[in-house]
Amino acid sequence: MAKENASARFMRATGKLRAIFGPANRSSLGHEMTEQNRRLLAAREAETRQWETVHRADGSTYVVPRNPDDKSLR
Repeated sequence: MAKENASARFMRATGKLRAIFGPANRSSLGHEMTEQNRRLLAAREAETRQWETVHRADGSTYVVPRNPDDKSLR
């Protein structure tokens, strides 16, 4: 039998817990991005570029629009 990787051993050892908490994601993180994912990433990056984080003197932060007149993505 081939040696199991760490995630497979973990999944086998925690089988009853998964019945309660649900399955874990076992997909690979090293896959190529699809064209759909590239478009989605570009859209999300455009959405985040329209906002600016402002830091107050007391250490708190809040988010404000960079250009209040730009309504293109809202």
